[in-house]
Amino acid sequence: MATIADVARVAGVSLSTVSYALSGKRPISPETRRRIQGAIAELDYRPHAGARALASAQTRTIGLMAPLRTGVDLNVVMQFVSGIAAAAHSYEYDVLLVTHGDESDVARVTSGSMVDALVVMDVEADDPRLRQLRRLKQPVVLIGLPGDTEGLSCVDFDFGRAGTLGAQHLIDLGHRDIALLGAPPEVLERHTSYAERMNSAFAQVAAAADVGYRELSVPSSVTGAQTAVAELLGPAAGVTGVLVHNEIALPHIVAGLTAAGRSIPDDVSVIAVGPENVALSLPRPLTSIDLPAERIGRIAVEMVIAQLDDGGKSSEVRLLGPALTDRGTTAAPRPA
Repeated sequence: MATIADVARVAGVSLSTVSYALSGKRPISPETRRRIQGAIAELDYRPHAGARALASAQTRTIGLMAPLRTGVDLNVVMQFVSGIAAAAHSYEYDVLLVTHGDESDVARVTSGSMVDALVVMDVEADDPRLRQLRRLKQPVVLIGLPGDTEGLSCVDFDFGRAGTLGAQHLIDLGHRDIALLGAPPEVLERHTSYAERMNSAFAQVAAAADVGYRELSVPSSVTGAQTAVAELLGPAAGVTGVLVHNEIALPHIVAGLTAAGRSIPDDVSVIAVGPENVALSLPRPLTSIDLPAERIGRIAVEMVIAQLDDGGKSSEVRLLGPALTDRGTTAAPRPA
């Protein structure tokens, strides 16, 4: 089997020159690159994706940055990943999954010839990676919506409209005291875009309708959910309509309401925001605003492929609008 030293010998260059050509870390003259390409072809040298990139100018690989941070539901993340992987496969691309997501990781994945393009998840409102992502030569698509989208391509669920839809549905039913049980504290502390958009829209609709409302950040644990339910049902609380945007805590919230003797929807109307299977997995399927995670993943890949086909980066924002599926867990509040 040919080695990198064999390639250097046949091409008449140093081993380090071949290494730089494969990694892309230093510029190589066109003539030297042609000699290295010829040696690779002659020797059928196949070390890794970098060599394939040199020979074909493409790795046929899309990098996916899906950071496994605290407070993130891995099951939901994997629905996005599933959509991305399936779409990439249909275009004959592989996916390189990166489970860290700092600026150094962006550089590590994109500085050489590892990937042709990048999809980035878990986007913050003022994401520290944005400046770096804008400068990359590879196409980039964000699954998420930062505060400043200039020069970026983004696709996401419209969490703002989802918060509006959930709050308005409860208000239209006649609820005058509503609550949002939302993302864990660590997600909000990172200013993760989707959580902030949901919370802001919910509060704006409730305030405009002059109804009482509360926003509780719920830890992703049984204890956290139980504490939130206890606070929700405290002596001074009169909440009769609840929007839950926390997939991990959702079943524990429902269990907590049931254990407290609160019937759904007779005593408390409940709407879930998340992937459809989460709302359907409970003993009683919940009225929900379904998050199309796999579809968003597929669209992200389609946007990447379009940029690769056009030979350059583009700036585009696509938000998928929400729809409410009524499964009978919301109703008008009982008369006092």
